[in-house]
Amino acid sequence: MELGLKNRVVAITGGGSGIGKAAAFEFLKEGCRVAICGRTLSKLEAAKKEAQASGYDLLIASVDVKDEKALAAFAENVVRTYGRLDVWVNNAGANQIKSLMDYSVEEFRAMTDGLFVSTFAGSKIAASYMKKQQSGVILNASSFSAVIPNAGRAPYSACKAAVSSLTRTFAAELAPDHIRVVAYVPGMIATEISRKNIELNGKQLMSAIPMQRFGTAEDIASVIVFLASDRASYINGVDIPITGGKLCVQNPLYAY
Repeated sequence: MELGLKNRVVAITGGGSGIGKAAAFEFLKEGCRVAICGRTLSKLEAAKKEAQASGYDLLIASVDVKDEKALAAFAENVVRTYGRLDVWVNNAGANQIKSLMDYSVEEFRAMTDGLFVSTFAGSKIAASYMKKQQSGVILNASSFSAVIPNAGRAPYSACKAAVSSLTRTFAAELAPDHIRVVAYVPGMIATEISRKNIELNGKQLMSAIPMQRFGTAEDIASVIVFLASDRASYINGVDIPITGGKLCVQNPLYAY
């Protein structure tokens, strides 16, 4: 399918590895001009070298998304370099396994800043440029944890539910400016962030998935690219699950 994304300008937070990196490369294959940011410069530099080896270029920046000024500077640099901003992907995130009673208020607030407030800030920053050009797409990383929370990962689950809600409101408020806002909802995806959980609980996690495989970063990246395209122009203000049918029924392995 021709997605018509050639020369679109795309910015991705958390783009140095996992889903963010996979999405960056899918956008590059579509002819987009792509910028990625993340906290770990070595990962960003490795992604840039990998892109160059394939004949592409990546604009990179070391940014902690909790730092609103740094995030705004990243967006400003993207627009200064490429002249516009067509797609913004709020992909950065972190998770940890920890009981609610073991969190201090400060630790909980830090999780909220990194997962939820950063999505608000990124969306607002991106929209400020998109409103001027009267077009754009903002894509937010939600999670299946927003649908069914995980014990031991309560701040992550709560923040992702908040991201899904924020997505719907932004979609409604930005619609007059021809800006779409959509959340993508990964299921259990085999990336660095989920490696420990899969190692510890792989059999149990797999039992909830009718397709009987964990997703890949590329599975999510393909959907992200489609959602950013004009082929998805009437998709707005919703969560798009990419889960392999996770818990679509109470007994996912019945057919086996």
